[in-house]
Amino acid sequence: MPETDARPATLPDPRRWKALIFIGLAQLMVVLDATIVNIALPSAQTDLGISDGNRQWVITAYALAFGGLLLFGGRIADLWGRKRTFIVGLTGFALASALGGAAANTAMLLGARALQGVFGALLAPAALSLLAVTFTEARERAKAFGIYGAIAGGGGAIGLILGGLLTEYMNWRWTFFVNIPFAIVAAVGAVLVIREPAEGRNRNKLDVPGVLLVTTGLVSLVYGFTRAESNGWTAGSTLGLFAAAVVLLTAFVLVELKVKAPLLPLRVVLDRNRGGVYLSLGMAVIGMFGLFLFLTYYLQIVLGYSPVLTGVAFLPMVAGMITGSTQIGARLMTRVPARYLMAPGFLVASVGMFLLTHIGLDTSYPALILPGLVLMGLGMGTAFMPAMSLATHGVQPRDAGVASAMVNTSQQVGGAIGTALLNTIAASATTSWLTAHAAAATSPAAAKAVQFQGMVHGFTTAIWVSFGILVAAAAVAFTFINAGRPGAAGSGEGAGSAESNEVPVLVH
Repeated sequence: MPETDARPATLPDPRRWKALIFIGLAQLMVVLDATIVNIALPSAQTDLGISDGNRQWVITAYALAFGGLLLFGGRIADLWGRKRTFIVGLTGFALASALGGAAANTAMLLGARALQGVFGALLAPAALSLLAVTFTEARERAKAFGIYGAIAGGGGAIGLILGGLLTEYMNWRWTFFVNIPFAIVAAVGAVLVIREPAEGRNRNKLDVPGVLLVTTGLVSLVYGFTRAESNGWTAGSTLGLFAAAVVLLTAFVLVELKVKAPLLPLRVVLDRNRGGVYLSLGMAVIGMFGLFLFLTYYLQIVLGYSPVLTGVAFLPMVAGMITGSTQIGARLMTRVPARYLMAPGFLVASVGMFLLTHIGLDTSYPALILPGLVLMGLGMGTAFMPAMSLATHGVQPRDAGVASAMVNTSQQVGGAIGTALLNTIAASATTSWLTAHAAAATSPAAAKAVQFQGMVHGFTTAIWVSFGILVAAAAVAFTFINAGRPGAAGSGEGAGSAESNEVPVLVH
């Protein structure tokens, strides 16, 4: 199996658009898996007898393995070859999915979810860095990243729809088995059409201390937020995990400054453009997770939607994301500096979030929820577009994999933090509201109405926080990102001058 291609880097790969199909398919599979299992979880819990205390681990086992190992996966892609890592990741993800679908008990299911996270951590950065080295012409690069951004942004909502359909009309196990055909098609396509330039390979040895420190540090951080949700923010176990995360990640930074071949060269994150992308994208994902989490519960429990109808209700947001990425972001990416796409994109999304803070017990979907979702989709799609491209802005070829991994890391860690943080805020607000209005529950019907009102109050409180986080993400993007047009920016570190706009970027 040829791993590299010795063609001159200036000549575009004639099979690059076919390659995009299979890279996009793999990315869709990974993103789908983040939400598709959520809807199937109640059925799986009943079928396997999973306790209430253990059910969160079906989600958390995946997030811990994925978020904790992403930087490792990105560096493996740089060292071992992105195409090879991509195919191994696909194969392992398919096998782990088969194991999950066949799970006979709780331990088997949790093990399968952790394995999915491990192989997803290989697959995701390999996919994004393959995209970066395959598309080198400015306008084509803009279009390719637009399609990829639409998949990355809309896949989660598609997962809700697919999860609802499979759970309602087939069986929860098919939310795992559905990954297998995705992986087979993407792997076969990768073998046949994907090429990787030879000059982009990193030949240095793997930074083992860095791997151990950043993996345990990120796992401690994510696990700390998970424990905060159940034990409280001031519990000894929660504070201990946060303290461990600070110590481990600080030690990681010190090691990276000393070693000859660091896992994460600090030049990758200290560049103000890439650093601004990682930070603003991570913050935006915190807000997005709040929307998915609370709106899903609101539609099903308060408004009485079925799992399938809940998934369909998110479709306008998917359409908005695709439109924002491919029609707005891709068209303007080579003409407008990145911060003038990202900051307004996050602000448009925050307007959509603001509308959703006004939900009530009998809110009209067409009048309020629909426009809120469309604005969220348009804004996030427009912002994701240049963010995905700027993730590898100005990186040296040997760092493309780890720079790509940082995008996924910021999203995964942001998602895990957002879930725990916003869940805690919502639960606290609901409890306070119910305590203050307990006297109104004078009959069973009144008690149910009070319960729903308390739930909606908790949701809207958390969505207000999400709104604030999105506004802050816009401010970060506008302040830190100073690159020119991302599809046509200079390839040097920190290229942000007007002159650099005239030089197309070539990331090999």
